[in-house]
Amino acid sequence: MSPELSTPTPAHALPTGPVCACAGHGVLRRRLFTGLLAGAAAPLLGLGGNASAADPECKRSRLAGAVPAETVEGAARQQYVQLMREAQGKNALAPADDPQLQRLRYIAARMIPLAPACNERAREWKWEVQLLRSNALNAFCMPGGKIAFFSGILSRLKLSDDEVAMIMGHEAAHALLEHARERMAKSTGTNFGLRLLAAVFGLGNLGDMAAQGLSQLASLKFSRDDESEADALGLVLAARAGYDPRAGVSLWQKMGAANGGKAPPAWLSTHPAGPERVKEIEQRLPRALPEFQRAAQPDRRFPVAA
Repeated sequence: MSPELSTPTPAHALPTGPVCACAGHGVLRRRLFTGLLAGAAAPLLGLGGNASAADPECKRSRLAGAVPAETVEGAARQQYVQLMREAQGKNALAPADDPQLQRLRYIAARMIPLAPACNERAREWKWEVQLLRSNALNAFCMPGGKIAFFSGILSRLKLSDDEVAMIMGHEAAHALLEHARERMAKSTGTNFGLRLLAAVFGLGNLGDMAAQGLSQLASLKFSRDDESEADALGLVLAARAGYDPRAGVSLWQKMGAANGGKAPPAWLSTHPAGPERVKEIEQRLPRALPEFQRAAQPDRRFPVAA
């Protein structure tokens, strides 16, 4: 899913040449490049993440240490650049002056400076934020801090800045908690051959994107535990960035209404999006609200997407 909270500055070194892409009217299966997990069979003990992080929401699985972070982040970076190129080629990448992209980057610039306290690696990540033209209800943050929102999630749900921050916090939390590394370790054990990665990564129909090929890393299916962990950390991140965590309730109520009681979109497929999720968020508010009340408030607010 950037340091000075009072007067955030654009902290995203965005590509200047042709960049990103996305999924379209169908399912495109892609293999990760050869050697993705070369040398990854490390011992599982003693490889936990940022164990010294003070916040309980930052605790990471020791299993993630079985897969090198550099390998996963490098794979994500290469795939992200390719996706951006494809999207630009299909005119599916929002220009830098798009008001909603500026909104996303402003919110991210308030949140990113908080990330290293949870995961020291985030200090070195080359964070980027992009907006993809698609009617899909989707967003993601790839390992290494590559954030993308689909325009549909902003316009169809008429999201406030606080609600956007809830989504961004949730997606950034997946990257900070290194859920991709953990899922790979859990799913493949010590056999890291590429032939097994299909069991870890899945691609779904992500709506009406003109370009095809949202990468496996971007559409990784996380477990219910992972989703709950990302919700918990995401609320705290957004609150510390000055966004009201109570917006998490209205966000998921909107999401449930948008799906009309049907199956949730792919990015929510392993976690309830209805009353159960709202209840969980409400139970976490006593933890997040004091963080919001202490935080510096945003000096800008943006209009809802048309």
